[in-house]
Amino acid sequence: MTFPLGAAVIMFRRTLCVLGIVAALLRCPVAWAFEPEEALLPARPEEIEFAPLDFKVPDAKQFRRTLPDGTVVFVAPSHEFPLVTVSIVFKGGASLDPADVPGLVASAARMVREGGTEDAKPAAFDEALDFLATEIGVGSNDAFTTATMNCLSSNLDESLALFVGMLRKPGFDEGRLETSKARLLEALKQRNDDASSILSREWKRLLWGTDHFESREPTATSVAAMTTKRLREVHARLFHPGNMIVSVTGDFDEPEMLGKLAKAFAGWKKGPAVPDPVAPTAQLSPGLYHVPKDIPQGKVVMGMRSIKRDDPDAIPLMILNDILGGSGFTSRIMQQVRSNEGLAYSAASAVAPKVWYPGQFQARFESKNATVALATKIILDLVQGVRDEPVTYEELETAKLAAIETFPRQFESKPAMLRVFVNDEWTKRPADFWQSFRDKVSAVTREDLLRVAKEHLDPAQMAILVVGDWEEIAVGDEGKRASMADFFGGSVTHLPLRDPLTLEVLPEAAKPAEAVPAGEPLPAGAKKPVPAGK
Repeated sequence: MTFPLGAAVIMFRRTLCVLGIVAALLRCPVAWAFEPEEALLPARPEEIEFAPLDFKVPDAKQFRRTLPDGTVVFVAPSHEFPLVTVSIVFKGGASLDPADVPGLVASAARMVREGGTEDAKPAAFDEALDFLATEIGVGSNDAFTTATMNCLSSNLDESLALFVGMLRKPGFDEGRLETSKARLLEALKQRNDDASSILSREWKRLLWGTDHFESREPTATSVAAMTTKRLREVHARLFHPGNMIVSVTGDFDEPEMLGKLAKAFAGWKKGPAVPDPVAPTAQLSPGLYHVPKDIPQGKVVMGMRSIKRDDPDAIPLMILNDILGGSGFTSRIMQQVRSNEGLAYSAASAVAPKVWYPGQFQARFESKNATVALATKIILDLVQGVRDEPVTYEELETAKLAAIETFPRQFESKPAMLRVFVNDEWTKRPADFWQSFRDKVSAVTREDLLRVAKEHLDPAQMAILVVGDWEEIAVGDEGKRASMADFFGGSVTHLPLRDPLTLEVLPEAAKPAEAVPAGEPLPAGAKKPVPAGK
């Protein structure tokens, strides 16, 4: 192979350069290869010593401002990049869905963004944003609806005008609405294709009851009921200055920004206050439940109702869960179920407190059908274990240190910090919570964890939900270490598979209620009414 003359010259020069560097290194003292003894790393990682973490919790009051109309705004300027982010959080989400139209608020939020404005068709509105390189998104969860704008600081005025104009006067274009509804219907058709989707749906029905917003899901009928009129009703209820908190980060001058916001919101009428999400009235019925699905690995969730976010036991319970199953490979559940037994790729537990009513504790895993029972037994035994004996000193200190050392991540960026402040403002979190958090973690004892385990974790009060092939799951492992007959006196409630579009019981599952011993095969379509999750 031959090279052009120019390329050959370049290669020759590079070779000389490399040889020169090597020669220089050979002439240098070799201290880099033989460091003094005191500079060497310790023999083991745990022997490395670090300086104490000095992190001062930011004070929300320093970032909180109020516009003339009373709107709360959190501001955190930073001039590293010529970008600005404006986020507006409105109170209200799925908790405000009418019982007959679940998913209405989520659809309204989506269409506020996708449906154009009263002054611009959707395509023209999208084109205007693209021309400015501005991104706008609107979405909702159970309790809140959030609208966010990211733009260049050089076109802040134009972008802010488009953003607030969209929020104040959305177009709810009929064509875009029909397209959105068609996409949603296609997604509903596939709900039973994924066993994880079935597991999540039926678990929510068991946990919260069928008459609570947490467990309601859209159906073909509710999608058809999502009319422009209904969307405008949601918009009028949620999108107004009396129901929003604003946060702004990025490259801006604070007084100018507050003036721009006040001008943009001028004349926007306030509406009535939005109520807090209501607590479920149904009670979880402990027991073993099964939903049929022909899959090689059973999917399992087990758990119970837990505590509220501001409960004094919330921090000790968080620490306990970290030890039990919340810390990955160092947790007892992962070590035993995966590392020691090889029964699952992933197994974990979580505590999810709620603000307005008690949340839940749950453990999840998936395992081949024959070992579902064994993995279930191991996890329940581990839960019982933290009720029977205190955790070790090492486990406690590791969990506490992890909580304290990772604490600054809550405030790792200005947008993250303001998200915390906005959430705290809406949910009325105690003002000193973050300042006292690390002290409360440090004060947790082994006795505290034993107490909260006995009060808030009880295998006898848990529900176990299994999605999979019951014929293979019920009998257990070949070594006869466990079978599904080991749980709840050997009784199982077989829940029917539901039609993905209507969520009604599929015809082949519509058989009279029947209780079945857990170790016996599943009678076709057997089902049993459950008080909280029928």
